[in-house]
Amino acid sequence: MIVIENISKYLLENGIKPSVQRLKIFEYLSNTIEHPTVETIFNALSEEIPTLSKTTVYNTLRLFQSKGIVNVINIEDNETRYDADTSFHGHFKCTECGKVYDFKVDISKIKFMELENFKIMESHYYLKGICKYCLNNNNL
Repeated sequence: MIVIENISKYLLENGIKPSVQRLKIFEYLSNTIEHPTVETIFNALSEEIPTLSKTTVYNTLRLFQSKGIVNVINIEDNETRYDADTSFHGHFKCTECGKVYDFKVDISKIKFMELENFKIMESHYYLKGICKYCLNNNNL
């Protein structure tokens, strides 16, 4: 979860015209740690914004991504999630419950042995396994 005092101002500062849909979608993203999908966001906001469509949610998220205010998380090939926390961190997906957790990554301790003279433009750290809650509940 990230804290932004004035979402409208934040969107304007990032070159985004703050419509009602954009404000609500970014507010939802910044107030959750759940790493929602388009479907999740649409379902959460459709009652509050009856004119909202999945296409609007998708296009808004694509705009946010292009402006660098959300990260796209593709841990699974068939599932795209979104994260308003654009700081450098990793994601762990539990294969039992499906939840995605953030974790800190110390990039200074990671060595890329065979990438000398390469320019890394983007990096993502995804891990899959069983979270501590599922391990405790299922005695795995």
